[in-house]
Amino acid sequence: MFRKLMAALLSAAVAVSLVLPAQGAALEIAAPSAVLMDAATGTVLYEKNAHEPLAPASVTKIMTLLLVMEALDSGRISWDDTVTASEAAAAKGGSQVYLEPGEQMSMEEMIKSVAVVSANDCATALAEHVAGSESAFVEMMNNRAAELGMADTHFVNCTGLDDEPNAAEHLTTAYDIALMSRELLKHDRIREFTTIWMDTVRNGEFGLSNTNKLVRFYQGTTGLKTGYTSSAGHCLSASAERDGLELIAVVLHCSTSGERFQSAKQLLDFGFAGYTLVTPDETTEIPAVPVLLGEVDAITPVLSEASPVLVEKGQAGKITTRVEVAEQVRAPVEAGQRLGTLTIQSDGSPLAAVPLVAPEAVARKSWWDVTKELLGQMAFGA
Repeated sequence: MFRKLMAALLSAAVAVSLVLPAQGAALEIAAPSAVLMDAATGTVLYEKNAHEPLAPASVTKIMTLLLVMEALDSGRISWDDTVTASEAAAAKGGSQVYLEPGEQMSMEEMIKSVAVVSANDCATALAEHVAGSESAFVEMMNNRAAELGMADTHFVNCTGLDDEPNAAEHLTTAYDIALMSRELLKHDRIREFTTIWMDTVRNGEFGLSNTNKLVRFYQGTTGLKTGYTSSAGHCLSASAERDGLELIAVVLHCSTSGERFQSAKQLLDFGFAGYTLVTPDETTEIPAVPVLLGEVDAITPVLSEASPVLVEKGQAGKITTRVEVAEQVRAPVEAGQRLGTLTIQSDGSPLAAVPLVAPEAVARKSWWDVTKELLGQMAFGA
C-alpha cells in the first residue's frame, strides 16, 4: 500500500509540472523558434517550434565551452595550461582574435575570448587542446549531446561556422540548446566570462566587447551565447537570474540582431513576472519510523534533497507540505534508504514529491542481543 501511495504521488507531481508550459501560450514573439526554460528544474515555460532542427551558428560554442569546463573539472586540462594555436585554428574565419600559428594564450584568455567575442580561432585551439584534434572534439560533442538528451542535435564542428561542405548537417533545436545551456550554467566559474561586458587580452593590446548586449542592458543577465551566419540568422541563448530564479531563453533564426534580443527579453520578462521557486521547508516535522529488530528502536527520516519547485507566483503563498512515512521498517536499514515522501502542494494539489530517506544505517540486532532482550522481558514479567 505504501509503495502504491508513493508512486501515485510521484505521478501526480510529474503531471502538474507538465501543465506549466501552457501558461505561456498567449505570449507572442517574433523569433521563429524559441524556448524558455527554468535552469533549476528544467521545466519548459514557453515553446515555439522548439524541436525544429535548425542551424545554431556560434551558439554551438555552448557545447564547446561545456566540454572545456568539464575537462578542467576532471583535471584532464588545467587552468594553468598555456594553449597553442595550430595553423588550422589560426585559419578560422568569422569572429576571431586573429591568433597567429604557434601563438600561445593562457587558458583563461582563450575561454574569455570565446565567451565574450565568440572567437572561432580560440574555440578551435581549445578543442584541439582538449581532444587533440577538432574532429575528435566534435565526436565528444555529439556523445555529450546524446548523454544530455539532445535528441535532435548533430554537430560537425566546434564553432558553428557554415563554410564547410557538411555544414548543412550541423543542426540543433531551441530545446536542445536550452539543455546544454542549463548544463553549462552548473559551472559557476563560466559566469565570470559570460558576464564580461568589455575586457582585453594580450596584456591589454586587444579589446573585447561582448556580443551579448543583454549583459549590459538586461538586469540579472548571466550569459550566455550569441550566434550569427547568413544561413542561420541571428541566434541567442540568454540566461538571467533574479531573486534566485534563473531562466534560459533560446531564440533561433531571427531576422535581425534587435529581434533576437527583443524576443529573448520578452521571454525572460514573462518568466520572471509569472514564476518563482519554492524549496521544501526543512523545519517540517517528520515522524520517526519504528525499526524492527534494529540496534535503535526508531529512525527519523530526512529530506533526500531540498530541490526547488517552480510555481506560479500566485501559488507561492498557498504552498503547504504533507508527510507520509512507512509504518515501520525492518533492519538492517541502509543510509539513504527511502522511508517516505514529503509532498509539496498548492491548494491541495501536489506539485512535487521529495523522498524522505534514512540519514544513517541501522544494523540488525544480533541473535544474542535478541535473546538477551527476550530473557529480560521474561524475567521482568516473572
